[in-house]
Amino acid sequence: MPYAKTAARLAQYREQIAELRTKMRELQESAEPQEIPDYEFATAEGTVRLSELFRDKEYLFVIHNMGAGCRYCTLWADGFNGILPHIENRAAFVVASPDEPAAQQKFKTARGWRFRMVSYEDTGFARAMGYRSDEGWLPGVSVFRKQGQSVCRVSDTGFQPGDDFCSIWHFFDLLPQGAGDWQPQYQYD
Repeated sequence: MPYAKTAARLAQYREQIAELRTKMRELQESAEPQEIPDYEFATAEGTVRLSELFRDKEYLFVIHNMGAGCRYCTLWADGFNGILPHIENRAAFVVASPDEPAAQQKFKTARGWRFRMVSYEDTGFARAMGYRSDEGWLPGVSVFRKQGQSVCRVSDTGFQPGDDFCSIWHFFDLLPQGAGDWQPQYQYD
């Protein structure tokens, strides 16, 4: 297919995606918030409650990260690090994983991450939110809203290669072969 025709067709698809996103936001607005317990997490500085993670913000993003052993979760976290100031202008942000706080701090320092981290290994939080199964930990994001003394989940979604939460997939989509068999690494030669 000629380049110009392909570009025009792709522009139509992107417009359809934008229209679908509008519908998704409208549906999200109508979702009834899910009240949840005020879970307690471990950090390098001690314990912290979910309600404390909001600081002075109304909303909180909690990234469900599978830990330092997952290259894909590391890839996502590397990307969040770059947009952190923009996110924190609107909402609080924290990455949660099953790793012990000392291991989190060591990995965070090595990667140059600036976001806050909490450990939810023994809390039941990940399972209650749908990000822990009998097979193991699952990646994703939950968004919470503080309403008075209550904490409510207002949205969530899982992560997977090709999703909207890691821009590298969309860049690779512009390559004729897409991502191909590319796999993220902790470091590249």
